[in-house]
Amino acid sequence: MPESSPWDNIAVPGADFNVRQVPGETAVPCFWGRDTTGACLFIAELQGDYTDPFRKNVVTVHGIDVDLRGGEPGWQRLVLTLEKQVDRDLFEGLCRTLASALEHATDSASSLAVALAHIRRWKTFMSGRSQHLSAEEIRGLFAELTFLLELIDMAPSSAVAVEAWLGPEKSHQDFIFGNTAVEIKSLSGTERSMVRISSEDQLESLNDALFLRIYRLSSLPDAAGARTLNEIVAAVQARLAEAEAIEAFDRKLVAHGYAPLPDYDAPRFVVSDVYSYRVSDGFPRLIRSQLPTGIDKVAYEIRLETIASYECDDGEVFGGD
Repeated sequence: MPESSPWDNIAVPGADFNVRQVPGETAVPCFWGRDTTGACLFIAELQGDYTDPFRKNVVTVHGIDVDLRGGEPGWQRLVLTLEKQVDRDLFEGLCRTLASALEHATDSASSLAVALAHIRRWKTFMSGRSQHLSAEEIRGLFAELTFLLELIDMAPSSAVAVEAWLGPEKSHQDFIFGNTAVEIKSLSGTERSMVRISSEDQLESLNDALFLRIYRLSSLPDAAGARTLNEIVAAVQARLAEAEAIEAFDRKLVAHGYAPLPDYDAPRFVVSDVYSYRVSDGFPRLIRSQLPTGIDKVAYEIRLETIASYECDDGEVFGGD
């Protein structure tokens, strides 16, 4: 289960603010806090004077006040203040991941640079805030990101792999690279072996090769390699080498309806099975080009045992052979 909010046990002060130190080995001291209005704060203590670099690189984020304030002599405080309680879960996610990012900084100067860069990325998530993903949507996104991690290993660059991820852009297939299209599906560990095809376009493509790839996801929190949705997002972000890939990935996550909320710190999935099928002549499917006139918006289910003869290996999927 997600942790309780770090601000729950911090009393509202009569003056200044009350704080509780963030656990972990950050390069600078970090604190959860509340001010006299009861607003939730995240504070990083910086040694030195960073007024000029802060003014040059400060980020304006809707719903969050980002400020540099004076502290004890020789110290300044980077203070993030949540302006609307309705965004508290998202702000908590920002602060937790910021604290993790600050573990990689080496001093106050690099901590400020890391913090402002991190806030800049979160601006994308804040501007694209949407409703919570359903359990089915969480599994679907987890499956697509699992494939994206595999594709990063095969593609010429991480930017090319991210560009190939078209699911968030409402493409008929989730991935298109070279002349290959791949539709991704997920099954829960307890579901019967049947996948739902949500339109007459998902299994029809103008590309030379079309594949259906299915991940069976089991909720096994204590299993080796188990990951939450937030953790697999972080795993992809860690593999992105180019700035344009990072920006494109963040935009696509927002388009998918994702933001790094504490709610997505559970469940923890493992991929228990992977099935790949080449969609070729004879494959059981309903496609737009063969529907009777007047029939539209078709959804249907395919039993996996009926397509066993179309199963293929990874080499075909990623090689397009």
